[in-house]
Amino acid sequence: MSARSEPWTALCLEMFLHTAPEILLTPAEMAVADARAPGLGMPVGRLAAAAGRAVARAAMQGGPCRVLVLCGPGMNGQDGQIAGRLLAQIGWPVAFAGWNVAIPGAVPFTPDEAVRADLVIDAVFGAGLRGPVPEGVADTLACARQVLAVDVPSGLDGATGQARGGVRAAARTVTFVRAKPGHWLQPGRALCGALTVADIGMPAAALTGLGTIWHNAPGLWRLPQPDVMGHKYSRGHVSIVGGPMAGAAQLAAAGARRAGAGLVTIVTTDPARYVATAPGVIVTEESLPALVADPRRQVWVCGPGLDPAAAAAALIHLAGRSIVADAGALNGPAESLSGCAVLTPHAGEFARLFGDPGPDRLGAARAAAARVGTVVLLKGPDTVIAAPDGRCAINGNAPAWLATAGAGDVLSGIIAGHLAQGMEPWEAACAGAWLHGRAAALAGPGMLAEDLADHLAIASAEASAFRV
Repeated sequence: MSARSEPWTALCLEMFLHTAPEILLTPAEMAVADARAPGLGMPVGRLAAAAGRAVARAAMQGGPCRVLVLCGPGMNGQDGQIAGRLLAQIGWPVAFAGWNVAIPGAVPFTPDEAVRADLVIDAVFGAGLRGPVPEGVADTLACARQVLAVDVPSGLDGATGQARGGVRAAARTVTFVRAKPGHWLQPGRALCGALTVADIGMPAAALTGLGTIWHNAPGLWRLPQPDVMGHKYSRGHVSIVGGPMAGAAQLAAAGARRAGAGLVTIVTTDPARYVATAPGVIVTEESLPALVADPRRQVWVCGPGLDPAAAAAALIHLAGRSIVADAGALNGPAESLSGCAVLTPHAGEFARLFGDPGPDRLGAARAAAARVGTVVLLKGPDTVIAAPDGRCAINGNAPAWLATAGAGDVLSGIIAGHLAQGMEPWEAACAGAWLHGRAAALAGPGMLAEDLADHLAIASAEASAFRV
């Protein structure tokens, strides 16, 4: 190994120690696993003891301090009580306060008590809370200097990531067995702080048949690798319907090329607008019907830089092809897009097609995918990728600076490049979302959409190096 390759290797190792794909369980699914455990030889008491130890270990990462454990009446409160007793046994000053639960020697459940502590362990409500956080709980947690949350910060919906009432953000959250969708969906991801998923000895059989939601990462999908005997046509041909906004199609072309497509063509009726297109991209004004007749042109991007009327007309010609629909193509009725491979709407486009996604983005994307029989990638800081068969993935690696004009065009091209190389639509969309976010992270703050393609090679190499 050369000296120049060592930083590259270190970067890959650091990446993949922390980004393995994981299946996520909703609170309802986790309840099923908990109910199965005793029949599989794992009593609830042993699970609670292991959970309490995990919380105590997380608290100990900050060193000895004054601790207040806020406990509720359910299993969450029991986990907190176990953690607090373990900390007291090693000499930490620990006080308990109970909400609708009697705890011998407890202090009042008040903001004044929270202010006196250096660390508040929030073990009041778990991920299955159905209503808003009671005002007394919210007020007390709001006064804490630092919070360690058990399962989720009290009031956070573990299924949707939405805040039910006033939710106090935690510096760290410890959950058990599997993370939940609410740990990755915003604002849940921000409210949880650093997330630890603790193994508490849940029998593997208790999880059988549970979970169709994933945290998106390499290993959930594999990128196509070039064949030594391959050629440009065997790596796939991506065609992009170009409109008057030439930059959008050019960004999509850059994404498709960097994703590995063997050829990329922009089809336009106004080639003069595309004189600045990269030399490796073909620009043609040949008619869509003639081009679609070419059996090598199976994958198309339709929408970036197009007005809705032009996109709708193009979609008619492209029927039967594998289409990534974005921007101008994302207009109603939704069923007109059922023949596409992947739809990539942002929240506004999604609302236009399917109605307001509301607080449950994951559920909305899932319903939309089932409705039109197409993979739906609902863009955002917590991009959701839903397949018609119910599989979902939540992408959590996008930095804030990815929210810039043209970034979505690059994403459409990346997904099309994967489709052209034979990836299935859901896997192509999941891989595209992860690479898109990783390339943005590599580009760093101040990134422009034009910078993304230049960082896709490193992002793809990192993903290809991953082994489950």
